[in-house]
Amino acid sequence: MVKILVVDDNESIRKLMKTYLIRDGYHVFLASDGLEALDLLDKEHFDLIILDIMMPNMDGYTLTKELRTLNYNLPILMITAKETIEDKKKGFSVGTDDYMVKPIDFDEMLLRVSALLRRAKISNEHKIVVGDIILDYETLTVSTTTEAILLPQKEFYLLFKLLNYPKRIFTRQELMDEIWGFDSDTDERTVDVHIKRLREKFEKYEEFRIVTVRGLGYKVERLR
Repeated sequence: MVKILVVDDNESIRKLMKTYLIRDGYHVFLASDGLEALDLLDKEHFDLIILDIMMPNMDGYTLTKELRTLNYNLPILMITAKETIEDKKKGFSVGTDDYMVKPIDFDEMLLRVSALLRRAKISNEHKIVVGDIILDYETLTVSTTTEAILLPQKEFYLLFKLLNYPKRIFTRQELMDEIWGFDSDTDERTVDVHIKRLREKFEKYEEFRIVTVRGLGYKVERLR
């Protein structure tokens, strides 16, 4: 079962988050500040952390920076009342993966948690092999027996995502949310542009094809 650590000094919010997360099938641990969170991290493996910024003893910024310094690579979702772009920039600069502003929409929180966990799963798998083609997540390369193609980051993530779930249909919005992020100001046409570029680069290969599902989105079919 996926383990999630919720770190917030407000007991009511902690309990409410726990209720929603448990309903969605997660195993939840609670901490009231950064120091208590570090103690729990010494004892348990967690798949994701949800944390507040303004907390006593050790705030969310400090905790996130400390975790990244200690090479904890698990996804971190900051949830806070601090909503300026400077606050968000600081959060991302210390290593958070996503950012929500209070008051919390708990259904949106669950969507973001799910997306972060899927991204983490993909990055941990590192490689996908399709026939004679190897996708290497670490180097953003697609290699064959004769060449290695270095893709731009978003193109690679898009192809890796589709090939990781062959035959599954992804809507443009799903792909936007997972690869460009919930807060991206780009529109869904960006996905179409990246799909077009991928098709042009890999049209000569027989291992897979990217299929447009009219009115829905895209999927990949493995041919080998």
